[in-house]
Amino acid sequence: FWDFLILFFCLPVVIFNEITKKRLLGDVSCRIVPFMEVSSLGVTTFSLCALGIDRFHAATSPQASARPIEQCHSIIAKLAVIWVGSMTLSVPEILLWQLAQDTSPVSGMVTEYCTMKPSSHLPESVYSLVLTYQNARMWWYFGCYFCLPMLFTVSCQLVTRRISGTEKKTECRGAKHNQCESHLNCTIIGLTIIYGLCTTPENVCNIVVAYMSPDMSRQTLDLLSLINQFFLFFKCSVTPILLLCLCRPLGQAFMDCCCCCCEGCSPDTASSESSADSKLKTEMSSSIFFDKPRESPPPLLALGTPC
Repeated sequence: FWDFLILFFCLPVVIFNEITKKRLLGDVSCRIVPFMEVSSLGVTTFSLCALGIDRFHAATSPQASARPIEQCHSIIAKLAVIWVGSMTLSVPEILLWQLAQDTSPVSGMVTEYCTMKPSSHLPESVYSLVLTYQNARMWWYFGCYFCLPMLFTVSCQLVTRRISGTEKKTECRGAKHNQCESHLNCTIIGLTIIYGLCTTPENVCNIVVAYMSPDMSRQTLDLLSLINQFFLFFKCSVTPILLLCLCRPLGQAFMDCCCCCCEGCSPDTASSESSADSKLKTEMSSSIFFDKPRESPPPLLALGTPC
């Protein structure tokens, strides 16, 4: 959903600015777009960390083969922590950026661009905090939004593989559960690879700009910023597709919802049969990723004649 917000709001603003050299929504977009982009990095980072911790718990749980499905309120609480934490860490971006204008010496056209410069009207304490954030922004990006998810994913995968190798020797778990864990691990690895490839250029550019900024023109800095933004847009476009393709139960549920919406959910016999089949397929596919505890068998009927 956050990837969709980035593509729906930030992408048109960036394209409009590149075509017209005017900033859509003015100073508001200069503050909101960086805030949403940094929040997107935080949401992805903390989600990958949460998935890595979940894989670690799944590998070390003594009764992982009978783990119940997690309750909805627990998942919503985790998502709320991830979203609120990401947006809280991105608040300095709102105070850091502001709109600036420049006149071209050749054409005389006034162009608008966003510059990283805290406003002088801020309170002194807030202004000093924003300046501290600006000076440490490069290493904060690199440490929190790049190294943290990579270290979490790599360490959790190494622990999971070691525990899985030990359990394969003792043959404690069935092949169905091993297949489930393998699919989930491949999904997390795929998401991490896409995230790492798309955020590496931005971290490299941040380091280059931090040490070579006086020797670079504003056009070069704008070009580097544009490249970083489109790598972020590429990540936001590819991540949902990759997740639906690798996570089979989620992809099956998504296709069932799309088919249900296209057919209008008519209550005729054919649709009821297809919905029953889709429900059965969804339950079968979800059982691959969540091993439900076996239900108690139904009570046996009393044998005998009607008399």
